[in-house]
Amino acid sequence: MNRLGGSGVEVSALSFGAAAIGNLYTEVGEAQAHEAVEAAWQRGVRYFDTAPHYGLGLSERRLGAALREHPRDRYTVSTKVGRRLEPADGTGDDLAGGFAVPATHRRVWDFSADGIRRTLESSLERLGLDRVDVVYLHDPDEHAEWAFREGYPALEKLRSEGVVGAIGAGMNQAEMLTRFVRDTDVDVVLCAGRYTLLDQSALTGLLPAAHERGVSVVIGGAFNSGLLANPKPGATYNYTAAPSELVERALRLKSVAHRHGTTLRAAALAFCAAHPAVASVLVGARSAHEVRDCAHQFAAHVPDGFWQELRAKGLLPADAPVPSEETSKEPS
Repeated sequence: MNRLGGSGVEVSALSFGAAAIGNLYTEVGEAQAHEAVEAAWQRGVRYFDTAPHYGLGLSERRLGAALREHPRDRYTVSTKVGRRLEPADGTGDDLAGGFAVPATHRRVWDFSADGIRRTLESSLERLGLDRVDVVYLHDPDEHAEWAFREGYPALEKLRSEGVVGAIGAGMNQAEMLTRFVRDTDVDVVLCAGRYTLLDQSALTGLLPAAHERGVSVVIGGAFNSGLLANPKPGATYNYTAAPSELVERALRLKSVAHRHGTTLRAAALAFCAAHPAVASVLVGARSAHEVRDCAHQFAAHVPDGFWQELRAKGLLPADAPVPSEETSKEPS
């Protein structure tokens, strides 16, 4: 287990992202969602991340129901604030928001202190918990000053009151997260998709700053929303169709992996975990099979020769940390 910054909160090196069990893009049955969480538990995962945004609360309800079978002091849960859910009178679905659920609620951006407390209270009700361990400001990209002026101080107060153990921000970009690391007292930031075998933009500012200041980083989107899991024409990258040049680059990475007797999925996860600032690698899964595969790939050995060839071919920056030959990883 790894500690988040200066907090007392600990997370497993491999963590479970619960967006998929909130019906991300397509429906997931109740039993399948429960089995996915249980498979993660059986493979040693002890950190679980969710958000009201995921399935308009469905992810939180399903995750909470599955985790209630386990002792509360044995796992860590994070959720997010900044998108408050309000009941909606409209019909139809939420596919425009990315989730195959009925449009029973609408999302309202709210980084006010009152909005954050109300959002967290609603999350606790859906989760069926009396506390969460980590709270992130969720995607404040277009609301930066609001989030820094009101949202962050609200989280800091919740932490000082002992309501939550660790605070931070979660985004799909590295630049604003770097500002959080440098200008606030966050314990952790969740960076999705910006530190992968295809995108190392977090390497220039965010990761060095976090390492220097003792702030932990959780890396999400290790597969860049699918391209690094199964590179082929039509694969997704950053939640949309991947450009042909990135598909070609991913296929080159896959070829090198196979030549060294490993898989691109194993290499993608190992790369994310290798930076010293990274406390956990967050993977989304919608089935027990996907969870078991991710855990297997995460524990797999990736030969030194693979990393050496990537650098020799210009497929990886020379200053990007990679696992050593002796490195062995376990979920916890």
